[in-house]
This record gives sequence, C-alpha cells and structure tokens, in this order.
Amino acid sequence: MTRKYFGTDGIRGTVGQPPITPDFVLLLAHAVGRVLKSQQEHPTVLIGKDTRISGYMLESALESGFNSAGVDVVLLGPVPTPAVAYLTRAQRASLGVVISASHNPFADNGIKFFSAQGTKLPDEWERAVEDMLAQQPAWANSAALGKARRLDDAAGRYIEFCKSTFASDLTLRGLKIVVDAANGAAYHIAPTVFHELGADVVAIGCAPDGLNINHEVGATHPEALVEAVRAHGADYGVALDGDADRLQLVDADGRLYNGDELLYLMVADRIARDEDVPGVVGTLMTNMAVEVALKERGIHFVRANVGDRYVLEALHEHRWILGGEGSGHLLVLDKHTTGDGLVSALQVLQACVGSGKTLAQLLADVSLYPQTLINVRLSAGHEWRASTALARESAAVQAELGEAGRVLIRPSGTEPLVRVMVEARDASQAADCARRLADALVLP
Repeated sequence: MTRKYFGTDGIRGTVGQPPITPDFVLLLAHAVGRVLKSQQEHPTVLIGKDTRISGYMLESALESGFNSAGVDVVLLGPVPTPAVAYLTRAQRASLGVVISASHNPFADNGIKFFSAQGTKLPDEWERAVEDMLAQQPAWANSAALGKARRLDDAAGRYIEFCKSTFASDLTLRGLKIVVDAANGAAYHIAPTVFHELGADVVAIGCAPDGLNINHEVGATHPEALVEAVRAHGADYGVALDGDADRLQLVDADGRLYNGDELLYLMVADRIARDEDVPGVVGTLMTNMAVEVALKERGIHFVRANVGDRYVLEALHEHRWILGGEGSGHLLVLDKHTTGDGLVSALQVLQACVGSGKTLAQLLADVSLYPQTLINVRLSAGHEWRASTALARESAAVQAELGEAGRVLIRPSGTEPLVRVMVEARDASQAADCARRLADALVLP
C-alpha cells in the first residue's frame, strides 16, 4: 500500500488546502490516538510547534483530535523539532508531534511525529494511521476523554540538554557569535544556549511575527548571516532553519560552510581525539571531495537517498554515529536521536575551541569539487530512462571523468523534473558535461 498523506517527513502542504486544514488535522490526531490506544492503555502525546501563525489553529485541532480518542496531550509551545524529540523521550511520552513546515515559507505547514524513543516512525506505523483514517471515527464519551496541560519550562529543559552536549571543560568565552534563528522555533532558545556557554551573542532572525519565518533569514538565506558576521566583526555565525533541525556556519571572513564540510570536520575532530569512527553516511548529493578525504583516512562511506530519514536508516543499519546532508541536516547519534542544528553547531564549535584552530584550518585538506546541477522539465510520458541517447552520453561523460568526478541523474520527488548533476575537479568540465547530459535527456 502506498501512503496517501505521509511524505518523506510527515504531512506537509499549504495551509487552508487539503490536507493542512483543521478538519483533516483533527481527524488525523483522532486516528493516531486510536492507533496509540490499541497499543497502550493511557497514552500521552507531546505537541510542539514553530512560529507560523497557522500553528495556533493546527495545535487546537490536534489537541481536540487526540482528546476525542482518549489521549492526554502536553503542549510545549514554540520549540525546535529536535526539542520535541528530546522531550518526548525525557518525559516518557508515547509520541511527539511537531507542527512545522521546516524551511518552507509561512503559508505552508505540516505535521510530523516522533516515537517514544525520539526517533522517526517507520512506514508501517504511517500505514496503520492511514488505515485508521479510512475508518469512521470512534469519539470517546465524556468520562473517557483525554486531558490537556502545558509544560511550562519546555524551552528551559531543552536549553539545558543542548548545553550538556558541549564539553564541560570548554567554553565559548571570548567568542562573538551571530545567531540567526530564521524567525523560527529557536528564536528564544538559540541565543540563550550560546550566551550561557560564554559567547558574546548577536541575535538576528529572532523576532517572529507569525508571518516572517524563513523570510530572507536563516539557513536557507545565509546572506543575512554573512552580512551580520562582517558588520559585527564576529568570530562565527550560526544560522538555523525554521524548525532548527539544520544549520549553516560562517567564519570570521564571511566564508560559508555547508553540511558536507561540517560533517567531515566532526569526523576529523573525533579522530584527532582518538575516537573510533568506523563509517559515515552521506547522501547521493554529498560532495565527492568529502568521500575521497574520508576514504584516505580509512573510513567507510555510504551514500543514502536524499533526506535525513534515509541517512538515519543507514546509520542504524551500519550501527554508525555520524551522517548528514549538504543542506545542513547533521546526525550525531551519541548526542541526539535526530538531526539538531544547535547540537551540531556546538559539536563544530567544540572542535574549533578544543583544537585552537579555525574552521578554515580544520578543513584545509578538503576542497569541495565544483558541482553543476541542471533541472530538465520533460513532457508527460517521456520515458527518459529508456533513452539510448542519454545512455550513450552518460557512458561518454563517466569515461571522461574517470575517478575524478561523478554523474547523478534522478527525478524530482515534488516536480515533473529530472535533475542532472555532474561533479568534477574542474568547474568548466562539470558544466560542460552537465549540459551535454541535459541536452541528451530531452532527445527521444
């Protein structure tokens, strides 16, 4: 059975259009509640949200839906997605629910879930929920209704958790750090975390109004961070996205570092501290330079499909700890069960402070290969996988690149596009090869 509502990261869409409407979200929570009730007698669910104006409406709908199935609800208010994962585990709750569309603009919103262990739930669970949605509701009577309460210090508890992942013998004292929370869920948390670890904090993107989440700030718009770091003469800049599960980092020179580089830095730091790193998980899009550098250190490297969910699955399969994406979704499984922008940032800063080196110095032996990405829009029914012209050109390009580059051709998961990516040590070669493949793609 294919899933009707769930995507790779919960259910997401435009507010006011199915499925992100209050009536559907109420029925969704009711269905989830019934699934939980079939597994335990008195389930409790935690609900957190980001700063979108629609969060109030969806929170109320979720609360009603869960209560109507006899499930208790604890409201966390605006907190990062990884905070919900942590608090679900710490509070021994049955399920964690996040109202967020992550890096999307404010007009979108979504619902995603965490298990009692603070991990993403399997496809089978999502199918069980969709099966329950197809049934008639079974509204609880007054005596069997669930109750709702607020966890007043949700943000404070999560702040202490984040600080606990930073080495206790180190401090950020003497560093000026620009913190950009994307006007999102970490607006009242991220600046405090860095400040309490000793940093002089300059906060931007920390004034949400319900409509400005991710608007020209945050991890998806790092230009604001680069400008602020230079303007304030800061040592570092940290940008999170709307739900704070991904990050971008900037150094004192205004140089931006992506997730691939930061993942390698965390690996190198652990090796420098004589920790064992048997393997690392990236994605199909991870820069080849990182793969080469890891293999030169004798570290196994595995590529998963794009999406932190698939990186996490591969990490569990291999029983490894470190993985991530170039977008800044990084997984450090001995610190947290899910991707966490704040925890990842602290791991990187810990490496810098502990070694006495800058980001540039720590990454001196990794120079990312230039990538060219071309999106090709095809007509309906075009069987591009069967194209002999594409097969012929792909073979020619791969032979030309040899071991100094790679080709990735994959369909978009959200649009009628095929994405052509070529990576090579030489930027002009990457661009030329990508264009040849794109041209061949449209041929019959």
